[in-house]
Amino acid sequence: MAYKSNDGTVDLPGFFADLVRCETRLYNALNDRLRERHGILMSQFEFLRYLRDHPGPRVGDLAAEFAVGVGATSKGIDRLEKQGWVIRQPNPSDRRSSLLALTDDGRQLVDAVEGTFSERLAELIADTLQASPMQAAAQALAELRSTLERDQIGMPTG
Repeated sequence: MAYKSNDGTVDLPGFFADLVRCETRLYNALNDRLRERHGILMSQFEFLRYLRDHPGPRVGDLAAEFAVGVGATSKGIDRLEKQGWVIRQPNPSDRRSSLLALTDDGRQLVDAVEGTFSERLAELIADTLQASPMQAAAQALAELRSTLERDQIGMPTG
């Protein structure tokens, strides 16, 4: 899994394959643990955590944050609403949209799930990688994400 070829260039297809496969495996492992312990999916936890940490967003704000279509995001919020974890409130500055908020049950759930999430993530990543390579990877991914988001690359059209 070396990314440098003999001429010093980086094997970008190999890097991409490892990046995607790691993300998929991590997401699946976290999803399994959250479902087992809390009866919640990773995608639901991500929405709830975002709502906790960013009060009063619109569906479009979540869609932009997670690079997901507005329709899919709205359906995800509908499911969270049915569980009693999220409510839609009228937006005082735009009657066409709603502001999202956690219910007390939603806040309690996301706070409880946070511990399980952090514990499992540490098992999967922190216990596997040394601090120095992890810091370098974190910085590289943060820079890449920032550039992709700045240039609005990979955003869904609907």
